Amino acid sequence: MAWIWLTAAGLLEVSWAVALKYTAGFTRVVPSALSIVGMIASVYCLAMAVRSIPIGTGYAVWTGIGAVGVAILGMILFDEPRTALRIGSILLIVAGIVGLKVVT
Repeated sequence: MAWIWLTAAGLLEVSWAVALKYTAGFTRVVPSALSIVGMIASVYCLAMAVRSIPIGTGYAVWTGIGAVGVAILGMILFDEPRTALRIGSILLIVAGIVGLKVVT
């Protein structure tokens, strides 16, 4: 169950970070509210996960899911660069996440 909490926390981190892009410096109400709610929900899910997953592993996986998700959505939604080095770096983060899951 802890890994489900952790996955949810990571996906919520992606959602609030993408919503943050649409807040225009917290001047737009709906994206701002979605971002804040997503932040709170993400940290709550992380807290639930690290009750049984080591904090180092949980935090690394949480930020890794967020980094990978936001990087991919940045390329899709915001036309950010799609270079081989960027994609290779994302794959290295994914490998780290998988490695931490395997050893925990």
